[in-house]
Amino acid sequence: MLAARTLMEQGVEVIGLSFKSYFFSTAKAKKAAEQLSIDLMEVDFSDEHLKMVKNPAHGYGKNMNPCIDCHAMMLKKAKEIMNNPPSPLCQGGSYDFVATGEVLGERPMSQNLEALKLVEKIAGLKGKLIRPLSAKLLDETDAEKSGKVNRDRLLDISGRSRARQLELVKKYGIKEYSSPAGGCLLTDPAFSEKLLKILEYWPRCQGNDIELLKNGRVFWLKNKKGEYILLVVGRDKKDNQNLEGLARSGDLMIELAEENGPTCLIRGMINHESRIMELEIPKELKMSELKLGDEKSHEEIINLALILTGYYAAKARGKKMKFNLLIK
Repeated sequence: MLAARTLMEQGVEVIGLSFKSYFFSTAKAKKAAEQLSIDLMEVDFSDEHLKMVKNPAHGYGKNMNPCIDCHAMMLKKAKEIMNNPPSPLCQGGSYDFVATGEVLGERPMSQNLEALKLVEKIAGLKGKLIRPLSAKLLDETDAEKSGKVNRDRLLDISGRSRARQLELVKKYGIKEYSSPAGGCLLTDPAFSEKLLKILEYWPRCQGNDIELLKNGRVFWLKNKKGEYILLVVGRDKKDNQNLEGLARSGDLMIELAEENGPTCLIRGMINHESRIMELEIPKELKMSELKLGDEKSHEEIINLALILTGYYAAKARGKKMKFNLLIK
């Protein structure tokens, strides 16, 4: 937002560009575009991005965040749009350069000088990529050399402090300014742990599988063949609804038959059928006693799913409960 506003101060026409994947959305960008009163292009590159996340050329950051490869992928897409702009948004018929809000030194892995130059090189944007907030600390770009952008009016912000950014927020009268951190699930330790497991157990996982990880308590079980079975138990009404929407052919859905409670989705099993079952739910449950890492038979997996589904409905604990099992 601040990078765009800095350029707009010089009369530069700015079009926003934001990307959507299985790990981040365009929500923040939409709010920023509204505040700046600029158009916003949204690009969904979820499947292509997931493929990269599975095996990033330049590795991961602290968690499962492949920031260098992610930024490079975004900038490659931006270059394509710059060279072939959608006519309704580009009043002048073409774009002159790409700009980002990166700050030199703000991120140790992806925003040090070497990383910024590497991303620019991978994206093929040498001379065409302006980082307005740190421009005076970086090489002069083509737009600056030609006078289309006044380098003297760009900034020299660096480091992790946000003091100068907050000064700009006040100067420009920006009402909502979100932190540059957050928004990407790949930087979240808890989600990264879930993602690491699914990539290990199901290396050919797809977007729908990834979405399941966001919508409940996640458990991994093994059948007698050593194959991994995914079990997800909803935490609230929203999770339950999302699991219903994400269910695909072959999934087994489990719900309490006579009480409200969590929805459970099982993926990866075969040869199961729709039916009604009864089971006594323990008053107390120690996960260590469930021996989740042991190989289990088909019925053992079903019974364990019933126990977890019932246990997370507090009023079902210590009671014999009926469950509906529905195959999709």
